[in-house]
Amino acid sequence: MSTAILERLKTLEIQSPDTPLKDSLLLGFDTETTGTYAGKDAIVSASLVLRDPQTSYAGDTVAEWIIAPGIPMNPLASKVNGFTDDFLEAHGAEQKTAILEIAGTIVQAQLKNIPLLAYNAPFDVDMLNGDLRRIGRAPIVTEINDADTDNFLTGTQRELIVADPLVIDRAVSKRSGRRTLTDTTYYYGVQPHGSFHDATADTVAAVDLIEPICAAYPQAGVITVAGLMDWQRNAHETWKEQFNAYLESQGRPPVRDSWFPVQR
Repeated sequence: MSTAILERLKTLEIQSPDTPLKDSLLLGFDTETTGTYAGKDAIVSASLVLRDPQTSYAGDTVAEWIIAPGIPMNPLASKVNGFTDDFLEAHGAEQKTAILEIAGTIVQAQLKNIPLLAYNAPFDVDMLNGDLRRIGRAPIVTEINDADTDNFLTGTQRELIVADPLVIDRAVSKRSGRRTLTDTTYYYGVQPHGSFHDATADTVAAVDLIEPICAAYPQAGVITVAGLMDWQRNAHETWKEQFNAYLESQGRPPVRDSWFPVQR
């Protein structure tokens, strides 16, 4: 794993909470996994991409991991992401080391007020939290608070700051149709750097979405880092209410999940 992101983070000032999304540094995150169940399945590939909007893709700093998960690949997941048990055993890093590196990088970015960006972010964060529990560590938000000595002294609790292009796009664009990462990047004219279902290519594609979304819908671009989580929670609840009305009309069960609910 490259330590370039950590080294770059050390050189950065703490980002103002008033920074608008269109001007914010972002830490993109994506995973490929053995399956879809956090805690039961595990991460086999991950990437983090530190993006400065002033330099865009050309200035990205990237870290990548291939991880030996210690459990077999689900055949359906293997068909999607191309990873096999033999390949991961031969080329994967030790799970505990890799997961701690990923979490540690996210923690340092959060302490600089740099949002973690992921498309359908609850999935990737839940998978990371599942692997953290597997190696005997706390969820990522606890790791952040444990590392924040300033807030420890004041008793203030941080939350994980996340930017989710899926949630933002649903809120501002009322188009019909599918909103997979592939579909959404095509809609906004984002050209992929590599193949989808490659963790790094997916991370870059997700980060690349922010600029055209903010250009097309200026109301998204002015969301501040401080207001990002509440804005997205409200957006998700509005989408869920509308989507559930549609599901009810089709005789289908409702969606019940929340988007990063506030921890009390």
